[in-house]
Amino acid sequence: MDDLQISPRDVKHRLDRGDNFLLVDVREPWENQHCSIHGSTLVPLRTIADNLALFEGATEVVLYCHHGIRSLNAAVLLRQQGVVGVRSMTGGIERWALDIDPGVPRY
Repeated sequence: MDDLQISPRDVKHRLDRGDNFLLVDVREPWENQHCSIHGSTLVPLRTIADNLALFEGATEVVLYCHHGIRSLNAAVLLRQQGVVGVRSMTGGIERWALDIDPGVPRY
């Protein structure tokens, strides 16, 4: 599981290139309403197990949360369920706001 994380800069680069991957926000709905990364799908951490079908067939998945802890936990869970191409964005949307898009509201 050495390749379990991906940097916000790498995610941005892949988005800009138009790479095909599933970008998933594992925060709570109220957090997602406050701010999100364009094109992401909301699947709160507590609902990951109920939404495994969403990840079936996805060759690559990038998860994010506020600071990167919940998304890392979700990535481990999904890897255990056989989703090989899943990674957690280090630092979460907080790091995204600091390094990539200062227009994203911080909280």
